[in-house]
Amino acid sequence: MSAHPRRGTFALLLTSPRGAFALGVLTLLVIVAIVSLFWLPANPNYSNSLQAWLPPSPEHWLGTDGSGRDIAARLIAGSRVTILVVLGAALVSGVVGLVLAVAAGLGPKPLREALIVLIDVLIAFPTLLLAIMLAAVFGSGIPVVIAAVGVGFGVQIGRVVRAELRQINAEDFILAARAAGLSRWAILRTHLLPNTAAVFTVQLSLSMGLAILAEAGLSYLGFGAPPDVPSGVLMLAETQSYIAVYPMVVLWPGLAITVTVLAFFLLGDALREAMDPRLRFGAGDDQPTQPTLGTATGLVPGLPIDPLPFSRPGGSA
Repeated sequence: MSAHPRRGTFALLLTSPRGAFALGVLTLLVIVAIVSLFWLPANPNYSNSLQAWLPPSPEHWLGTDGSGRDIAARLIAGSRVTILVVLGAALVSGVVGLVLAVAAGLGPKPLREALIVLIDVLIAFPTLLLAIMLAAVFGSGIPVVIAAVGVGFGVQIGRVVRAELRQINAEDFILAARAAGLSRWAILRTHLLPNTAAVFTVQLSLSMGLAILAEAGLSYLGFGAPPDVPSGVLMLAETQSYIAVYPMVVLWPGLAITVTVLAFFLLGDALREAMDPRLRFGAGDDQPTQPTLGTATGLVPGLPIDPLPFSRPGGSA
């Protein structure tokens, strides 16, 4: 066993080029959003047809769009919408995913079978179509985007976490926990959920990046942010028809969206590596490690597990 000290998830993220890049970009996004609450280089909604399509200048850092609005100001103000959509979608998808995973993985057998069918149906149901249906009932806007994206990706998270729960439940040490007199909810809280935290966190970070892409698609269909709310994806949708004549106007919002989505995807990849127990608990790279409880299956050492749902060997799943 290597003598390397144990390193936390955050420390491992910083030592990874992908993790450091992702954290840097997302930190910058948060700083820009906070600054936009108190200062902007110009009014993002002020339009002046006499100043349409201006090139970058000291007055307009990135130029103006076809309505004479300052592109830099709209991008800076749009960072707030990006964070709102990302955090809102993450909250909704996280709650939906955990509830579905626990109910479909650990509930009574009739409930599990019904939820498995429901999850399969919902996964086959396009997120954009769900958003259009919600918009028809409640009207378009950011809340509709958050609800549609959160439910859509929450179902996917639930399916992945449920599969992880099944795998963990197939291990031996839930039986030991049951023999020690722990209730099923105590086992869930102290043994199962901690061991699914890595998968859940990675899936949640990926859903944040996908939420931005989903917002972009909904904005193209007219169900995204309203025109008076600055948003990078809305800017891209409004200016795409002018890309051949004014390519720089499309470049800035497109670049901002691409870098932000890439940062979330790289963060998910870096989190997967950083939360690997073989790295987290200091396994060396220069010599093989002695197997410890849980390291072969990606489980946290010392945490007792069993087949679905807390059933005895030979029992029905």
